Amino acid sequence: MASMATRFTKSSSPFHSITRTSNPHFAAPVKISISRSSKARTPLRLRVSAGLIEPDGGRLVELLVEEPLRGLKKREALSLPRIELSSIDIQWVHVLSEGWASPLTGFMRESEFLQTLHFNSLRLPDGSVANMSVPIVLAIDDAQKHRIADSTSVALFDANNNPIAILKDIEIYKHPEEERIARTWGTTAPGLPYVDQAITNAGNWLIGGDLEVIEPIKYHDGLDRFRQSPAELREEFTRRNADAVFAFQLRNPVHNGHALLMTDTRRRLLDMGYKNPILLLHPLGGYTKADDVPLSWRMKQHEKVLEDGVLDPETTVVSIFPSPMHYAGPTEVQWHAKARINAGANFYIVGRDPAGMGHPTEKRDLYDADHGKKVLSMAPGLERLNILPFRVAAYDKTQGKMAFFDPSRPQDFLFISGTKMRTLAKNKENPPEGFMCPGGWKVLVEYYDSLVPASNDRLPEPVLA
Repeated sequence: MASMATRFTKSSSPFHSITRTSNPHFAAPVKISISRSSKARTPLRLRVSAGLIEPDGGRLVELLVEEPLRGLKKREALSLPRIELSSIDIQWVHVLSEGWASPLTGFMRESEFLQTLHFNSLRLPDGSVANMSVPIVLAIDDAQKHRIADSTSVALFDANNNPIAILKDIEIYKHPEEERIARTWGTTAPGLPYVDQAITNAGNWLIGGDLEVIEPIKYHDGLDRFRQSPAELREEFTRRNADAVFAFQLRNPVHNGHALLMTDTRRRLLDMGYKNPILLLHPLGGYTKADDVPLSWRMKQHEKVLEDGVLDPETTVVSIFPSPMHYAGPTEVQWHAKARINAGANFYIVGRDPAGMGHPTEKRDLYDADHGKKVLSMAPGLERLNILPFRVAAYDKTQGKMAFFDPSRPQDFLFISGTKMRTLAKNKENPPEGFMCPGGWKVLVEYYDSLVPASNDRLPEPVLA
């Protein structure tokens, strides 16, 4: 990844890094008039004007302690009952600290948890509704609850005994694990990755309160410069004079079908009357399941996509989204969309089976492939966000490239599944020319080559890119 640091240094780079300001500039919110009729197929009518969409609740809720006070807060943390955070807990602290979950001010108290679980939204003081579809909670066990006793604040530490944050005005309440799992995933079947990782062995209690995050969350993995906060992204979009921002969430390598969808989306926005739509290419950087391509390799592959000109660096911003992945389908895709509003996106590209996975115990998909995009179009609190469903892209054998599927000549198209792509890469075979840029494919082959079984026939941990 060292080459990425030096190669993308110009201001037009999609990997542009910004110095954080204490008073970030927010452009005027985009004004979009949407008229719908009762007919399901009536298209949206948009009135276009410049500016970035407002964050949920009207402002970004950033929870970082000001630098002059950090020493004082570290000393305060040492005097409080402490909770040790898991790596996923720290990722959620990161999410909350930068305002991705605005208007949340910390880990959810019970009222926020119940609204999220049952309504996928939060009622704000002014009566408006903000979408919130996944619980952002912190679990503790009986022993931790006993140690906290009557304290109104607790300190949050990492595994190396470093103070991360202080949680104030706390509320402790029961952790209804089965209900949480059933309502978030629509099943309690064993084998759900996030459940196994973060819930099954979690405590019987949840603790909520207001967060004071002592220092910016850093991972020291060579990728921190790409983890731009919502405020930093808004600064970058404003610097580029964006009058529309369209976000593309992904946790996989980019192939030319993805690129076709993104470039076609920009063309559609230009046709609507926007002058400078900017793409936010936003790979998920938190927890992912073991068989997903690790973040460092995905970022290296994305670099090659930009180098090879598959996407235009002048109109693309690449940044890492710090959230953990739930694989909760239509429930989770609302969270992915809502967080991008807070980063300034007013258009969101959604595809087939977003945030989905195979059923953990049956040979079928866990969710209906079309439900994610349908739910986004109806979700409470997302009315300001324009949803752009994928058109189906496949490999057109007559043109030798990825193209939009034409149902009048299905015999001309080849659908290359993720399983097929992985098999080709593992076997060091090339896909059809035009499926993925050569540099990007080479990275994918190198990744799977790093997983060749060791002499004891056990798979080693993948090396960092």
